[in-house]
Formats: sequence, C-alpha cells, structure tokens
Amino acid sequence: MKTRITQLFGIKYPIIQGGMQWLATAEFAAAVSNAGGLGIINATRFQDRAGLTAEIRRMKELTDKPFAVNISTLPHKDYKDNTDNYFQAVIEGGAPIVETSGRKPGEYIQLCHDHGIKIMHKVPAVRYAKSVERLGVDAVTIVGYECAGHPGMDDVSTMALIPKAQEELSIPVVAGGGIADSRGFVAALALGAEGVVMGTRFVATRECPVHDSFKRRLVETEEHGTMLVQRSLRNANRVCKNATAAKTLEMEQAGATLDELLPVISGKNQRRCYETGDVEGCLFPIGQCSGVIHEIKTVQELFDEIVSGSEKVLQRLRNGLG
Repeated sequence: MKTRITQLFGIKYPIIQGGMQWLATAEFAAAVSNAGGLGIINATRFQDRAGLTAEIRRMKELTDKPFAVNISTLPHKDYKDNTDNYFQAVIEGGAPIVETSGRKPGEYIQLCHDHGIKIMHKVPAVRYAKSVERLGVDAVTIVGYECAGHPGMDDVSTMALIPKAQEELSIPVVAGGGIADSRGFVAALALGAEGVVMGTRFVATRECPVHDSFKRRLVETEEHGTMLVQRSLRNANRVCKNATAAKTLEMEQAGATLDELLPVISGKNQRRCYETGDVEGCLFPIGQCSGVIHEIKTVQELFDEIVSGSEKVLQRLRNGLG
C-alpha cells in the first residue's frame, strides 16, 4: 500500500496514531509502528527534556520502525510550556518525525530539517494548512468537525475539508475525524487524502494505557454521544457526554472565565481519571466515529481488519460499478 505518506515516513500503511494526550506512551506507540503504521509519543506527558529523551530511547528499544513525537506548540495554563526542550529532546533522542499542533511551527521547521527530521503539522482548516505549507512542513494533517478533541471553530466536516485540501495543497494530506474502520479509511483516500490519523479508534485497543472503564464507555457511546465544550474559550473540544462535560457547558453558559473553568477542564484531572477509571470525573475526548466502534481489539487486529476490509470495500465498489 503506497502513498506519498508511506514513502515520506517509511511506513507500510498510511495509518497514523493520534497524539492522544496522556495515553501515547512508547509501549502503545510501538505497537502501532510494529503493525505497520506510524506510532506517536506525546511529549506533554513529560515536564522535562530528560524524561522525553528517555521515552524516545525506550521507543527505539521497542521498535525499529519509524515513529513520531507529538508536540503541542500552544502555551498551557495548567502545566509548563516546554516546547524548546521538547524539540531538543527529539534531536537528542533521535526521533525521525515530529507532529506539531497549535501555533505555526515556523521557527522549528528548519531546525528539524537540519537534523534530518520530518515535520507534519495538524490543523482544522485548509487556510491554516496552506499557511504552514508555505513555511515548509513536509505534510499536513487536517481534522474535521467529527474529530475527538479540537476540531477548530468553523464546524466543517472531514468530507468537505479533504477534497478542498487536495485541490489547494501540493504536500501530502492526512485526513482525521470520523475514521475508525476500513470504510472510513477507503473513503478518506477517495477524497484525496494520502493517509489517515485515528485517535478514538485506538483508545479501544488492548494496548491503550487507559483504564478499561473508559474503553467500555467508548464502545457503549453512539454517534450522538459526544458534545462540544470550550467554545466560549475559542478552543472547541469534542468530548464524551458525561457529568464533567455537562458541568463545563453549564459553566460556560453562565459566563465562566478560563480561571473558573480550569479546575474542571484541566488535563491533570484527565490524567488522574484515566488511571483510576473515573469516567465521569474528567473531559473524555472522543469523536463521532464512536458509533461504529463495537469491540476492543489488539492494535494488530485493528490493522488486519482495516487492510483486509479495504480490499472488500474496493471489491464491492468494483462489482457495483462494473
């Protein structure tokens, strides 16, 4: 299976694991890379350069396949901004690929290229993708309204974004939002993407280091079981409908400030709940594709299903169009 994404990153299948804050450990990411995709370590799990450097080296012990490090370039109010240290850790640890999100990564693009590191940037709109293409990123991920976490403020679906991106960009495009199986994978490629990123689907895998109660909640959640919060902060966040999401929305409607919301929406709460299994005690980012996730699989089983299922989808189309 060859696309410009597989050739750029040296992977077997154009399937990328999402950044998945707090969950993207070396062990989990290695399972994705070993299955033929691109596993990603999340830098925000570490508060110092040494911790991330050690995690990158751990990743290289677990796989000889390509992998990436996710670095959010946004400032974070409830934990330290370590962006410079994270990039130095990537260089010291020898990670081959970086995925950035948030602010434009302009000052880091040449740094990465000087050290032979590929860099892709995640955005929620084509206009932002064109901007970072001009800066020199190697690829861009575009996430639609359906995605878990932050879909931007435009409320435009993946179905509308990817063809537009394919028309206006020359660098490879990765599609995210609403993709969880072989049907979504083939559809994304048909729309013009050269790879897909999945986060929600990877939560429901045996290797994902989240408490099983969150995995069960995800499998039980239908496509209408998510909601958007944090729109008042201009940082829309798609999450599972639970007690914390309802409280967040209620506070926003009452005019709460960021400082007032922070004790409820803090990522520190999320990290604690992911470990204890308190599915009501934090925001739980999942996408609308939850409606087609019916079981917890191993990462390898998921890849096998997508690859074999894609052939069946294509054959069905050939038969139907013949």
